[in-house]
Amino acid sequence: MKRLEVRRLGVCEYVRTVALQEELVRQRRAGEIPDTLLLLEHEAVVTVGRGGNDENGKRKTEDGNGNGNGSAIPIVETSRGGQATYHGPGQLVAYPILDLRQWHADLHRYLRQLEAVGSETLRRFGLQAGNLPGHTGVWIGNRKIASIGVAVRGWVTYHGLALNVHCDMAGFDGFEPCGLAPETMISMRELGLSVTVPEVAAALENAFQGVFGYDKMSIL
Repeated sequence: MKRLEVRRLGVCEYVRTVALQEELVRQRRAGEIPDTLLLLEHEAVVTVGRGGNDENGKRKTEDGNGNGNGSAIPIVETSRGGQATYHGPGQLVAYPILDLRQWHADLHRYLRQLEAVGSETLRRFGLQAGNLPGHTGVWIGNRKIASIGVAVRGWVTYHGLALNVHCDMAGFDGFEPCGLAPETMISMRELGLSVTVPEVAAALENAFQGVFGYDKMSIL
């Protein structure tokens, strides 16, 4: 029986959640925990993945953009794939800690499954989303609504997907999120939907279970 444990963490500081993921990866590799899905929001932060450089993110500080209280948004280099992006309150972040050896040990397939989870989540709110050739993530037309950046250690995944629900889209200004123009990014709120992060999280949980085919899901 394939079992998924979901942990709802609320609003979390980015560096601490990376440390939590690394510990959970260790536990999953040792067989101490089942596949685990972390659902949360981040305090405002710009993260720079292995495919980017922190000069992109630093332009945000140089341009005088902040987090709404006059202080600069912190910039953190991280171990995930992809380039620089913004996280903040109102954005649903999903971090799957999965043993890919039970999912065909295929990273490319895993990325497509994450995109399918994002698309199915949005479908439940009446939005038609999907892939854009040549790009990762979840798209509505030529606008990007969810970013994906993952890492794998011993075939166990961490990092994951960030879906824009009602976050402050000004957080994407002043740099090139995922190597794109800031106006490429869009949120559910900008598309006319008044939904909360917990509502979207509940839909994503069910979509995740369906796409990956878990027999049982428990929520903490």
